[in-house]
Amino acid sequence: MHTPENNQPNFTQFIDLVAERLGGKVLYATDDFFAEKENLIKPGRGVFIPDKYTDRGKWMDGWESRRKRTPGHDYCVIQLATTGTIKGVDIDTNHFLGNHPPFASIEACRHTAKPFVGNMLAGKVQWQEILPKSPLERGSQNFYEITSTETWTHLRLHIYPDGGVARLKVYGEIKKEAQLLKNKGVIDLAAALNGGRALYCNDMFFSSMNNLIMPNRGVNMGDGWETKRNRTPNNRDWVILKLANKGIIQQIIVDTHHFKGNYPDRCSLEGCICETDEATLEAQTTWTSILPEVKLQAHQEHYFAKEIQTKEAFTHVRLNIFPDGGVSRLRLYGTVS
Repeated sequence: MHTPENNQPNFTQFIDLVAERLGGKVLYATDDFFAEKENLIKPGRGVFIPDKYTDRGKWMDGWESRRKRTPGHDYCVIQLATTGTIKGVDIDTNHFLGNHPPFASIEACRHTAKPFVGNMLAGKVQWQEILPKSPLERGSQNFYEITSTETWTHLRLHIYPDGGVARLKVYGEIKKEAQLLKNKGVIDLAAALNGGRALYCNDMFFSSMNNLIMPNRGVNMGDGWETKRNRTPNNRDWVILKLANKGIIQQIIVDTHHFKGNYPDRCSLEGCICETDEATLEAQTTWTSILPEVKLQAHQEHYFAKEIQTKEAFTHVRLNIFPDGGVSRLRLYGTVS
């Protein structure tokens, strides 16, 4: 089972709800003179290029406001990719050493009326503090657990009084009502945007299992789930996904996009019904074959429908790959039961 590495908190196993690639958006900032607010939700931790400058000063990979010479502080407003609950945040000041904010706080709201920024500036948005004013270390990941269990649509990151933040990661769970999913008919039951989650895997040495359920096709070989080379005869690598809701799978797409010399030779898919996520790891859990072992090809989308062996509904699935390798995306189209 995969667990957080490098002493990162457990909540980092959840999905980043504001990630640009998932659909998060930076809507507004009081000031982004030195570095654009949109950088906050880009992948990774940000890079540093020593001799790169703009006509406004040193180029920085993050959001950076100018030095404030008046009372007050700066803030930035971010729209979550979709409604969700927040487990924790990472306010990352990577490469911001002499120019990081000493403190930050975060507010959240649930607001669907448009235009959001216009409503906010007019005082029509009700904010609730989910992270009180807290210290930030320079050049560091600053992790804070969030105890609120409410669902949110937008965040407001306050920095005191000014400075630069490289990235903001907001880890949590996407929340979609079962009836709304059911009303859509056939949906991707595994998709992160519908509420699917990658829970456990035995190996993700090269790239994360969370990539499997991201929107769109992978942009490169790093944008997929890839295990290390395994020399054990008859090896099987696996990943367990929680479906957005209990459902019946009608079509499977296994995409090995960009995986050319390192795609799995074969794969299979199994399903189970479990009341808890942890139960999927128990030896007595019964797994039912959905897709038997099938051959895979390099750099290709593989479609399976008639090969599906059951019309049962499942809450969780396990993708097995033989013997190892990389898969870019997994799509499981079906209906909520």
